[in-house]
Amino acid sequence: MTLVEVDTVIDAPVEAVWAAMLDLDNYPRWNPFIVRVDRPNGRPARVGDTMTLHVRFKNGQANTSRERISRIESPTLLEYGYVGWLHRVGLLHGTRIQRLEPADGGGTRYHTEELLRGPLKSVVFKGVRDGFRRHAAALKEYVESR
Repeated sequence: MTLVEVDTVIDAPVEAVWAAMLDLDNYPRWNPFIVRVDRPNGRPARVGDTMTLHVRFKNGQANTSRERISRIESPTLLEYGYVGWLHRVGLLHGTRIQRLEPADGGGTRYHTEELLRGPLKSVVFKGVRDGFRRHAAALKEYVESR
């Protein structure tokens, strides 16, 4: 197992960060890693939904990732797991958790992690870690500028 983790403190209330995290339709406006999300339209995301994340790595390579939402605890936790073809054939398994909590001194501590398992975990580790770093930095900038 390989754990990818990124933390940042965002100078905004938990509710504001949560609203940006769950506003999947606006990801193309601010998110350099997850540049688009295809999901059931017309309603908020909910447990059991399958979505396709369109990701762009730092080197410009694009890929899609099918994910299923497994847990939502508003306004503090979003969890989803990879269900794409590499998962189905046992080559890669991943569960991502994004957690919010009040930060010491004000603002919100944003923590994201993904536990990678399977033979391809080391192949994707660096790209996922870099993507999470860019995602967290962009989320911080986006929410703090609003």
